[in-house]
Amino acid sequence: MRIAVPTKDNAVDDHFGHCEYYTLFTVDDMKNITSVETLPSPQGCGCKSDIAAVLREKGVTVMLAGSMGDGALNKLSEQGIKVLRGCKGDVRKVAEGYLKGFLLDSGIACNHECGDHK
Repeated sequence: MRIAVPTKDNAVDDHFGHCEYYTLFTVDDMKNITSVETLPSPQGCGCKSDIAAVLREKGVTVMLAGSMGDGALNKLSEQGIKVLRGCKGDVRKVAEGYLKGFLLDSGIACNHECGDHK
């Protein structure tokens, strides 16, 4: 399994589409993090970039995000990536919390406007 977390200063970035980079966690069958790498964020709005396809190509199946609009959520879902919104704090602790079953999706979409989010 691979988990992606939009990151800024080693914490979950509150806005998926404008993060500094993505932290990617590789997880074994025992739910242990076995490796960590970073992926630069594309310029511009996340829902209008190809980041969802790039993440899927890298094997990402879960996105742990702070906030995200419906456009980005739909793009990630189309790529088979499960999204949990409402995450906050240190990226590794958030990933570990997910692996222990402590996180749930907030269900709250971002109201940030960066063009047409359809």
